[in-house]
Parts: sequence; C-alpha cells; structure tokens
Amino acid sequence: MDAVVVGSGFGGSVSAYRLAEAGLRVVVLERGRAYPPGSFARSPRELSRALWDPSEGLYGLFDVWTFNGFDSVVSSGLGGGSLIYANVLLRKDEKWFVKRERLPGGGYETWPVTRAELDPHYDAVERMLGATRYPLHAPAYADTRKTLAMQVAAKDLGLAWELPPLAVSFSPGPEEAPGLGLPIKDPAYGNLHGRPRRTCRLCGECDLGCNDGAKNTLDHTYLSAAQAAGADLRTHREVRGLRARGDGGGYEVTYVEHDEAREGRRTDTRKLPLRGITCDLLILAAGTYGTTYLLLRNRDTLPGLNLERLGRRYSGNGDLLTFLLPRPAGGERLEASRGPVITSSVFVPDRLDRPDVTGRGFYVQDGGYPGFVDWLAESTDVTRSVFRAGEFVVRALVSRLLGSSDTSLSAELSRLIGQGTLSSGSLPLLGIGRDVPDGVMKLRGDRLNVDWTTRTSRAYFERIRRTMRDIADHLDAKYVDNPIWFFRKIITVHPLGGASIGHSREEGVCDPYNAVFGLPGLYVADGAAMPGPVGPNPSLTIAALADRMCTHLLERRPRRARRRPSVVRAAPEEGSPP
Repeated sequence: MDAVVVGSGFGGSVSAYRLAEAGLRVVVLERGRAYPPGSFARSPRELSRALWDPSEGLYGLFDVWTFNGFDSVVSSGLGGGSLIYANVLLRKDEKWFVKRERLPGGGYETWPVTRAELDPHYDAVERMLGATRYPLHAPAYADTRKTLAMQVAAKDLGLAWELPPLAVSFSPGPEEAPGLGLPIKDPAYGNLHGRPRRTCRLCGECDLGCNDGAKNTLDHTYLSAAQAAGADLRTHREVRGLRARGDGGGYEVTYVEHDEAREGRRTDTRKLPLRGITCDLLILAAGTYGTTYLLLRNRDTLPGLNLERLGRRYSGNGDLLTFLLPRPAGGERLEASRGPVITSSVFVPDRLDRPDVTGRGFYVQDGGYPGFVDWLAESTDVTRSVFRAGEFVVRALVSRLLGSSDTSLSAELSRLIGQGTLSSGSLPLLGIGRDVPDGVMKLRGDRLNVDWTTRTSRAYFERIRRTMRDIADHLDAKYVDNPIWFFRKIITVHPLGGASIGHSREEGVCDPYNAVFGLPGLYVADGAAMPGPVGPNPSLTIAALADRMCTHLLERRPRRARRRPSVVRAAPEEGSPP
C-alpha cells in the first residue's frame, strides 16, 4: 500500500484526499462508524449509547476523557471532530505564530511556520469546506438574538466583533439565496452517504451531529472527494500497533475490527484478533490523544523516535466554558437554541498584538444548544415550576366550585408553561485562546495520562473570566462559572500537542512539514503536531498544516500514473488469527 491514514479528522481527511487525488493507493483506518444525515442520536435512549467505550459495548460518537486538571470530549466516527465541532474556521493570528516564547516552567513555545506560508493552504481548505459567514442579512436568518446581543456587547466594550467563517450550508448552492431547510446540491465528487442534505434550520444541534447534513463535515467534503479519487475508507478499525520495517522501509500497522453487533455487551477488546497492513507512507491523524498514545505505546518498534520531546507541549487551546443566566427581573432574550451553535466571535488582543496589553489573547464566542435543552432548563427552575403548577390547580378548583361558565383553559395553560425566562435568557459563552502549553502526556500502565494544570495559565483564565463578566453586565445577565471551575478544572474540546513540529529534534517530534524526525515516511497530521495553542478554533489550522504537509510530500515524491481504484484486502498480522 502506498499510504495508510490512521483517523479521519481534519488532518486525516485532508491527507487522504490529497494523496488519493495524486494517484497514490490510500487506505483510511477509522475506529468509529459512518454517520449519514438522520443517524445522530436524539432520544435519551440513543444518547445513552452515543459514547465510545468498546470494552463496555459502546460504539458511539462521543469519547469522554477525565484527567487531574481537566476533562475532555473528542469524537469517534467517519469525519472525526468535524461531526461534533461548532463549524468555526478562523485562521491563527499572524502575530501568534511565536518564535521562542519563554514558558513559565522553562523551555519555549516555537512555531516553525508563518501565517504567510499557511495562507494558501487556509484558502484551499476554506474552499473545500464551503466557509461562509452567518447570513445575518438574509430574512430567514436575521432574527438571531444571541448574535445581535454579542455584537452590541462587543461594541460597548470596545472589542472587535465578527461573524466568523462557518463550514455550514445556508444556501442550496453557490450564488443562491439563503433559506431554511432547502435541498443542498451535491458537489461534482458526490456524497459518500448517498443521502439528501438540506440547509441550516437553526436548530442548535451542531455539537450533537447535524441530522440535516447542513454542516459541511469532512465526510461530506474531503472524504467523499477522497473516495471518489480511489481512497479505501474502512470504518470500525482501531489501530493498535505501529512498526518500522527496517532496511526495506515503510511501516506495518496492526489493528482490530470492532463489531457493532456486540453493542450493549462487554467485550475483552485485548483479545480481539489483530490484522495487519503494510505501507510506504504512514499518516497518523487519530487525534491528539490517539496519535500520542500510539506513539508512546509503540515507541520500542519505532527506532529513532524522539522520546525526549514525545508527549510534551500539551495544551487545551485555552478552552473555558461559562454561562450567562437571566437576572430575576429578566434581561435580554438571547435564545441560545436558535441558530448554529456559534455565530459570532469577539476578539481580545494579546500582548503580541499591542504594546499596551500585558496578557495572553483569546476569543469569546456565543454558544448554543438544541431546542429540547430549553425544556430541561425550565424544569430545573423548581420554585417557579411548583408555583405555576399550584396556581393552575387552585384556579381549576375555584372555577369548578364557583361553577364558572368559562370552559377555555388556554390562558391557564399558558401560565402553567410560563414565559420561558430562564431558557430564553440563558447563553453559554465559549472562550478559546493562548493558554500555556506545558502539559506532559505519558503512559500509566497501558493507559494515557496527562499532567496539566490551570495554575500556570491562571492569569490567562482570570483575564478571560473578567471579559465574560463584562459581557454579562452589558447584557443585563448573571455570570456563572462552570461548576467544575470550583476545582480549578476546565473542559476542553480542543486538545493539542504531544508530537509537536519544530525546527529540529531539540524542539519537536516532527519537522516543520509534519514528518517525524528519524522515521522516514511517518507523518503526524492532527492536533498532536501543534507546538502550542492555536488560539482561535484550531480545526482550520490543523487542516491547513496537513494540506501543506501533503504539498511538500508530493513535490518530493516521484509522480506516478493515476491508478484505478481497487479493493484492497489487509493481510492478517504474522502470528495472529486471520
């Protein structure tokens, strides 16, 4: 095999497409399943199974980790993190590509690439993912209160506000008018799911998986194009082993195949039969945790791997989740459940941007959630709910005792339901930025452990919390920390680092083009390659670096004639059951 790509997130999907389009024989190994529109969990029963732990009979979308200083959520499925991310495609700020910035615990953060070098690759990824700003001018999308509220708050605070580019289809096709729930036209390369898609209906379900197919996720874009170019996409394959083949070059990859028929039943996954496949090029894109874990676990069969730098420079990309709640007297109607999860972004500058600034920079973005969460929120307001229920019962009894002739209950039912003050006035706030990348990833037995704490990033987190409080005040809302902040923990959905790029082996595991030092033909194409926080939402930068990696790789590889797509069978690993 010419190339094996492990994982199908932003780095893996871009790599699969670029290499297959260039005529290489490519196999993608993805541990999760495919998720066509309409297949994402919504009911309580479905959501209870939408988690990833095959040993417990769970083969779902969400993989939840917990460590001492933080919790983390990542994805398992064809399309990786794009299935559950909030669609934002922001470029890393030019001045945030730091050169030897000293870290509090010693050492430096260094980015061996510039914004100018990445810009053409940013362009390419944006085109492929259909990046478009939220169409606030269009009648169907104009009344999005949280977007307008964030715009007003940013202006009052003197902060830069924008509608960030989103990988969402609001129109059926290029140059067509936006509209809710309109049929989306398939691109020339088709759609691997073969199911219809429709434009965004403002349901707030982006992070649960878009059942309309309005999100331009990687399965609808890069992976569909990769398959059309001949790539072999294999789901339910979880990679376990990596081995350099010695003088002959190339790599042997071993993996297990999961069987969803065992859903709900425990399985000793350590006893699953191993299968193997060999390749000239091996692209690791299993996510920050997955890729770093594979390298740590297989370090003895990857001679030349830089063990001094492996597992270092972990960062949560400055993630911080907080909440705005309505004050007792009521405030702005924010309606977080209407719209894509994120529609607007507020920028707070870094000391690198302006001489009068002393802190690390960040973004604050409006959050969102599905409409059914509104009902859950109202049910938590126990005092008001009980009072309304009591009032309803009393009114009904009085009416019956007095023999009222009014047979309509509409007004009473309206009062029973309430005005939705809590749900309509609540808004999650999402913070991302430049925390300190000083975490260390190691194995504890056969499990991954991350040693990271908010302590060295305390000034950053305090600064972002102050800004969020200011936004709350300008929206006449109450600021509330995430409850786990009491323990000085955060939740991150943007883990980065562990196999970072650098100018030399002294700086990183990979060179500036994502090639692993000392192991020709091995590349890291996902968040693990980041040498520090991206700052804004990192997906676009991960994809752009993978695109740059592939351009460099292909320019130095003899171009061969395009091959016809063929079914490729993986041979069993030597000494393992077939």
